Amino acid sequence: MNLLWPLLAALAAYLIGSLSFAVIVSRAMGLSDPRTYGSKNPGATNVLRSGSRAAAIVTLLLDAFKGALPVLLLRWFGPAWGLGEGAQALAGVAAFLGHLWPLFFHFKGGKGVATAAGVLLALQPWLGAAALAIWLAAVLVWRYVSLASMAAGLLAPICYLWLDGLLWQASADKALAMGAMGVLLVYRHRENINRLVAGTESKLGAGKKG
Repeated sequence: MNLLWPLLAALAAYLIGSLSFAVIVSRAMGLSDPRTYGSKNPGATNVLRSGSRAAAIVTLLLDAFKGALPVLLLRWFGPAWGLGEGAQALAGVAAFLGHLWPLFFHFKGGKGVATAAGVLLALQPWLGAAALAIWLAAVLVWRYVSLASMAAGLLAPICYLWLDGLLWQASADKALAMGAMGVLLVYRHRENINRLVAGTESKLGAGKKG
């Protein structure tokens, strides 16, 4: 297969992923740049700290959408260009990388949880729903959003391979893409891991410590 088209599709996906909606939405709604307060992470959770729930929800949805869009476009139109599941997986990872290291925002991006969820939902909708269920269950049990995000990211590829032949036919390309995103999610949460070990990570619903 000609490698040019998958690489061009991946480049386009990376550029889509490079749209930092936390910053864009905040600017459009007259809010402070999320990179200047709180965790300084350009993501929906930090946007919520601005006091605007609407801005956080819009950011969350757009971050997920930009992960799903390249995969869905390739699913719908890729076969005519010889682009199959491998190209979809590559584009999903590229969009995810764009969020982590966005070209348009000095390569300083977010942690990628919402974008990874969008990629998973597009690659395999039932697996995406399962990953969201794992995330919700982990939040309810541990009340640590960061820990729940890492658990969902790492368990998604395991569930994908485990349920091969039962709920879907797994492909190596998609499994590798999910595994790569899971590892990168943990890497991007390394500061949270340090706080979890130190016992200083904030729990969901807990008040701020003085």
